[in-house]
Amino acid sequence: MPDQDRMLIIPHRELSPEALFGLIEEFVTRDGTDSGYTKGSLAENVAMVHRQLDRGDAVVVFDNSTQTCNIVPKESLP
Repeated sequence: MPDQDRMLIIPHRELSPEALFGLIEEFVTRDGTDSGYTKGSLAENVAMVHRQLDRGDAVVVFDNSTQTCNIVPKESLP
């Protein structure tokens, strides 16, 4: 199945504030990934990712095959 058929972009403004915060927090604290969000405090890193989403530099995606959400750079999408 092509990536575009299994990956859905979810507009971050359609998520509840609680769900969005939880997703961003999990993203910036995720073990085993080099997210680059390790220099600042948790609050600073969450705010940085939120700004990236607001600017459109990053997007929330839902992967149908794994049934998971992630935050990815917009430029990485096909």
